[in-house]
Amino acid sequence: MVSVYDTAGSVLSVNVAEMRQIQRHGELVWTGIWKHPVSGPVAVRGVNVEGDDQGDRSVHGGPDKAVYAYAREDIDWWQRELGRELPDGVFGENLTLRGVDPAKALVGERWRIGSVLLEVSEPRFPCWKLGVRFDNPRMLKRFAQARRTGTYLRIVEEGALEAGDRVELVSRPAHQLSIADFTHAYLEDRSQLSRLLIPEVSESWRDWVLETAA
Repeated sequence: MVSVYDTAGSVLSVNVAEMRQIQRHGELVWTGIWKHPVSGPVAVRGVNVEGDDQGDRSVHGGPDKAVYAYAREDIDWWQRELGRELPDGVFGENLTLRGVDPAKALVGERWRIGSVLLEVSEPRFPCWKLGVRFDNPRMLKRFAQARRTGTYLRIVEEGALEAGDRVELVSRPAHQLSIADFTHAYLEDRSQLSRLLIPEVSESWRDWVLETAA
């Protein structure tokens, strides 16, 4: 099993939710975007990382968005942009990775991390809670403009992983739809949305593309 990523490609931290309530339009809303690193092996099963949770499963989580990965290199870029230190987990990611560029991953490629097998599924297009997390209502727009979305992952084989585990590429599909291509089609050039009509793209996204084209 040989990785096509940087030989140093690995998990820097495994992060789980610190659930809290925040206000929106005068109402209290639960969110799991505040995540903190945990040590030792962490079980990954069902549609979640053990100890993690989402505030609203109607738009977060589920089989196609079970695990969220973000590159430390992208966090470092944001540090320079925002002019402040940012910890692992700050974007609400479960896995902070080093040496892996999620934008270049193909939708449907599979990664072995520890004893867990994960499948790249889709970019992240966050909700308003990202602005609250950064105390900046413009952060949502800036995140989209930066095109540094990270990637959601499906759990193909349950198991456990931990900080320090390598990220090994197990397989890649025959198509060439990357997370960056997916993001480009949705945010910049919707004439490219037909590229999303592949088996590896979630049913909800395929349905949305077909409805949009109708």
